[in-house]
Amino acid sequence: MRLTIPNILSFIRLSLIPFFVIAFYLPYQWAPFATALIFFVAGVTDWFDGYLARKLNQTTRFGAFIDPVADKVMVATAMVLVVEHYHSIWVTIPAITMIGREIIISALREWMAELGKRSSVAVSWVGKVKTASQMLALLLLLWHPVEWIVWVGYVALYVAMILTYWSMYIYLRAAKDDLFNAEHM
Repeated sequence: MRLTIPNILSFIRLSLIPFFVIAFYLPYQWAPFATALIFFVAGVTDWFDGYLARKLNQTTRFGAFIDPVADKVMVATAMVLVVEHYHSIWVTIPAITMIGREIIISALREWMAELGKRSSVAVSWVGKVKTASQMLALLLLLWHPVEWIVWVGYVALYVAMILTYWSMYIYLRAAKDDLFNAEHM
């Protein structure tokens, strides 16, 4: 494994997860801000590791593996914490939807890669907009300084959920012929 700047940023993102969880549970008034700040820093490292990997020509197989793992673990952790904080079906349903979609699409991409067709389920613009809305929602719902910010977080969460269904439909439709082919393995 070649230790590159993008891979170091992915490791930083992974190492932030315990601090993120600890900050969430701290019994201080500033804890929600600290939690949101750590989540924001993780999001920035996510953007930078992809940008730098391309810009510095430091793409590696390990980086292609660890980057999405770090992203998905951080986002799933944030979803779980937000669900616990709000303790509401209106937050739980979008969270389960988004976590479930990540599992389904990750499995689909792995399976399509085995068939040599990984590019047919490459990230689409809908997936990128979904991710941006999801990250905004989580950031605002983790921070929750005033009620109107929480409501903006709810709206962003539901936009992300709608885009979750839409992007999942796009990916499944792209793989439809391979998924429902009559041939046996």
